[in-house]
Amino acid sequence: MPIDLLKALRLPKSPIVTFVGAGGKTTALFQLTQELEGSVIVTATTHLGAWQIPLADKHIIAKTSASLDGIEHNLSGVILVTGEIRDDRTQPINTETLNWLRAYCEEQSIPLLIEADGSRQKPLKAPGEHEPAIPEFAELVVQVVGINGLGKPLSEQYVHRPKIFSRLSGLQLGETITPESLVSVLTNPEGGLKNIPEKAHRVVLFNQADTPELQSQAVSIAKNLSPAFDSAIIATLNEGTIHAVREPIAGIILAAGESRRFGGPKQLLDWRGEPFVRVIAKIALEAGLSPVNVVVGAHAEQVKAAIKDFPVQIVYNPEWESGQASSIKRGVSTLTPAPSTLAGTRPSEGEGNPGAAIFLLADQPQATTIILHALMEAHASSLASIIAPLILDQRGNPVLFDRSTFPDLMKLEGDIGGRGIFSKHKLTYLPWHDNALLLDVDTPEHYQRLKEILE
Repeated sequence: MPIDLLKALRLPKSPIVTFVGAGGKTTALFQLTQELEGSVIVTATTHLGAWQIPLADKHIIAKTSASLDGIEHNLSGVILVTGEIRDDRTQPINTETLNWLRAYCEEQSIPLLIEADGSRQKPLKAPGEHEPAIPEFAELVVQVVGINGLGKPLSEQYVHRPKIFSRLSGLQLGETITPESLVSVLTNPEGGLKNIPEKAHRVVLFNQADTPELQSQAVSIAKNLSPAFDSAIIATLNEGTIHAVREPIAGIILAAGESRRFGGPKQLLDWRGEPFVRVIAKIALEAGLSPVNVVVGAHAEQVKAAIKDFPVQIVYNPEWESGQASSIKRGVSTLTPAPSTLAGTRPSEGEGNPGAAIFLLADQPQATTIILHALMEAHASSLASIIAPLILDQRGNPVLFDRSTFPDLMKLEGDIGGRGIFSKHKLTYLPWHDNALLLDVDTPEHYQRLKEILE
């Protein structure tokens, strides 16, 4: 199922969204108005071209908030609120009017979309001295980037304020714009991060990704934007296409069980010279899962000792005897809530706001970075709720759960795993041909069979 911009941004019901940057801000903003239900108010803290006015259903010129008295009587569709028009440009609204709109939209549960700078229709830009004019109450800031500016010369033709872009990127005027230079500008406090409130959720929207090559370059750049930005969207908005959404994906290793049937701690069984749990943690880290949480319970000290030198978070489950549901809930509860569910929250450096979590079992060291990458790619292109490998018509492990499922995972009880919420969320299968992922180790005989097959 295609991803729309509303889903890609993971917006709550009545969001306040600020758009900055270049390469399609207006297109993105008005595309979003079409995807939001009910009425939407659009405004700007910068100048808009008069040509943008017809994109709204109604235009209100507001010198002060008094001009908006009775707005509720005309509230239907997309309402554009600006200052007066001069020289084919609208003037920005003042702070008093902006604050009134914010309070009104919050009270009435109406989305408020704000354009906060200009780019003169260039694919790339660097902010000027007095921009972007992002309100301090901004919850989500979308930095729009025309990715087709890559490979072009650093000049007025392709970059708004090329001299500032040159200073921030280290490029000389006329030199070719590279992915590295774009990363430098986007992650600079005087560049892509300028004036973004500390607690605001930050998204980069790579627009104009018209070719597979540009899409691939956007993916590479996105990998270098964390933790400055929480996610990256790769799109061709003039075609209404979202190619991918790149977010941190967490890894949750379930290693709290007693292994009673086996007769000893399975988490510590030898696999090619290392304990099971160490092998699994290494695979999760190599695949780029972040953060990686290891849920421990029985044999906690031994399991912790096996991975003490790894950059993972140990999560102790004091209720491990009650079954797998308690470990799932402990693992999920440690993930940083995203602002779409808890506004005004930013992660600590290195944490990220995970868009999903992949659950790995402590008795399956045969999992590979290949399957983890495949699950991550499938999620990036679909934002599917649950994704599992399908092997010989059987569901295998590991399984990915989108963060939209986290509230239901937190309601699980007893000795039941993620399958307990399959009836509430669509399960998407990823065809896979590695039969080893169907194997687990419940008995010494299973362990011996696994070694015979794979070692």
